[in-house]
Amino acid sequence: MKHELFDFLNTDLQFIKGVGPVLATRLEEVLGGRRVLDFLLHHPSYIRARGITENISDAISGETITIPLLIKSHKNGGTFGRGRRRPTQVICNDKMNNTVIVQFFNANYLDYWLKKLPIGQWRMISGKLENTSRPTINHPDFIEELQNASKIPSVQAIYPAGEGLTQKIFSNIRDQIFALLPDKLRGESDERIVEFFDALEHVHFPTSNEDLSPNATYMAKLSYCELLAHQSAIVISRRNRTDVRNRRAPRAKKYDLMGKFWASMPFEMTGAQKRVCDEIFTDMAKDTPMMRLVQGDVGSGKTVVALAAAIKMAESGAQTALLAPTDTLAQQHFIKLKQQCDKIGIVCDILTGRDKGVSRREKLISLRSGRTRLVVGTHALFSNDVEYRDLGLVIVDEQHRFGVAQREALRAKGTNPDLLALSATPIPRTLSMTIYGDMDVSIINEKPAGRKPIKTTKISSSRVIELVERLRTQILSGAKVFWVCPLVQESENDTGTTAAEMRHKMLTEYFPTAGLVHGQMDKKERDAVMAKFADDNSDMQILIATTVIEVGIDVPRASIIVIENAERFGLAALHQLRGRVGRGNTQSYCVLLFGRNVSEDGLKRLDVLCETEDGFVIAEQDLMMRGVGELLGTRQSGWLHYHFVDYREHRDLFKLASRAARENEMDSWTNDLLFLFNRGVIQGA
Repeated sequence: MKHELFDFLNTDLQFIKGVGPVLATRLEEVLGGRRVLDFLLHHPSYIRARGITENISDAISGETITIPLLIKSHKNGGTFGRGRRRPTQVICNDKMNNTVIVQFFNANYLDYWLKKLPIGQWRMISGKLENTSRPTINHPDFIEELQNASKIPSVQAIYPAGEGLTQKIFSNIRDQIFALLPDKLRGESDERIVEFFDALEHVHFPTSNEDLSPNATYMAKLSYCELLAHQSAIVISRRNRTDVRNRRAPRAKKYDLMGKFWASMPFEMTGAQKRVCDEIFTDMAKDTPMMRLVQGDVGSGKTVVALAAAIKMAESGAQTALLAPTDTLAQQHFIKLKQQCDKIGIVCDILTGRDKGVSRREKLISLRSGRTRLVVGTHALFSNDVEYRDLGLVIVDEQHRFGVAQREALRAKGTNPDLLALSATPIPRTLSMTIYGDMDVSIINEKPAGRKPIKTTKISSSRVIELVERLRTQILSGAKVFWVCPLVQESENDTGTTAAEMRHKMLTEYFPTAGLVHGQMDKKERDAVMAKFADDNSDMQILIATTVIEVGIDVPRASIIVIENAERFGLAALHQLRGRVGRGNTQSYCVLLFGRNVSEDGLKRLDVLCETEDGFVIAEQDLMMRGVGELLGTRQSGWLHYHFVDYREHRDLFKLASRAARENEMDSWTNDLLFLFNRGVIQGA
């Protein structure tokens, strides 16, 4: 791959016309990165056709239409009942003089849109037609002057999005990138590279939903490339692990720390935790580096097992680095682990992107000297200026969020250090060997003593007031409650927080101290609200949130979680959310609220949650039941964040890619694939 193309793919999205640093940061949360390449691998999940009509009577309720409308009047929304806002309405006529209502619910955007809808002017408006007493379009996706009607696409590719991101943003960035690509590809000598980007272009500009089906020509081609990249990374990792040059002498024990650790434990480990610790300690005593994955449901005690491994490594005088996907999770790990490390007498520290100046320099000196034996952090742990005296163990938490390249970049900070990966996202047993072929797998299948099964039930959203009254009783008894609203981002003007904000307004009528968190809030403000909710002495008993609480939030007193529009979530996401409760010894409950238009399949998926807490059973059911591209929110591709691969449809491709990776020599094309899919370190770039 030539350098000009390589550099373009690595370009930060903020430098693409119309993006900038703020939008690039929002995109990063959805794409998993902020490079041009990260955007290219984030493909549309389906298309939306926009049929043009001039007579609203010919349109069908529920369809997305494009229609010329004459603006007749504006009807500003006021307030009604306990301060709730009425929607603002724009009264329009079509060419047959039929009345059409264009309606807005979010007051923050009204001035802007009302200026775009001046009274007495014609506008081409596109959006979903609602069947109410009068034809209504809520929050239209496009509003254009008639002479600019061509700007409204007849077929629109719909991307999985997040809070504050509209489909117009995605289409604008896509158009900018693909306008620049031909120049970057000119002179590319490897025809396979050209074919790869040709396939990407077909997927980003689909003409029908068939173009996005798993077995469509270009989707299948990209899926095979992705699988080959992954399987090649596994082969490389396995070869490196067993290479005679990576053999090492067993580490000698210098300090007696494990005895202090067991004595300081405030509880008895489960049998499963003890078994996994034995497996880890056996690996650490070998002359080849450990590569072990520990899987266990939320609350099964993986962190304690990881700490035991770190203490075992500290006995030899070596260091451990624990890599977490977010600042919040890193902070929570640090607080817990430092308490135990202080009891044993070893130094535990934290290093994230927030550390600057003197504080950062002091932490780096402590790591370089070997004084810090356990460091918790984010990607900052493998920054260029971070040096370890003797990094013996790398622990990767929520490991499915990191690519091979990222974990190897941290391992490169030591000399053949052991790797321990943790995952609370169970992988179906039928796939674990294919997906994690380079790692040994341990499973923690017991919960700590005293933990009670979470009682899960599903109820219709029509009973929400009845539910609120029942929650009032529980809260008066001291319970803390999570109330989760989904992320829905399909309308051009929907900020994605509307559902949570509206539910917060409704619930504060019953619970005045209710908190609210969502992805568009300032991070410090969001962390402050979460900290207040977690504080046992605060008066905040209920927290309304989007899926920002899915991972890394530990509030032992929280015993109830309500998940609104639960049918819109994947089973894996629902299982993760349910894991926010049941962390104490009191009985916990999960309430799955489903909407009026829930499908039969949607109810069946909720039944799976009601019947079992076994994450592996849920993962198998999720694999068999979920539809491609239908998972809500930022998780486009399931457990490993595959971009194009479909577990059900591409099992044969798994086998072909695995065989090709084992039998073929690693060439420039393999290296290119490893870079393109972040499955390993590119060689000779």
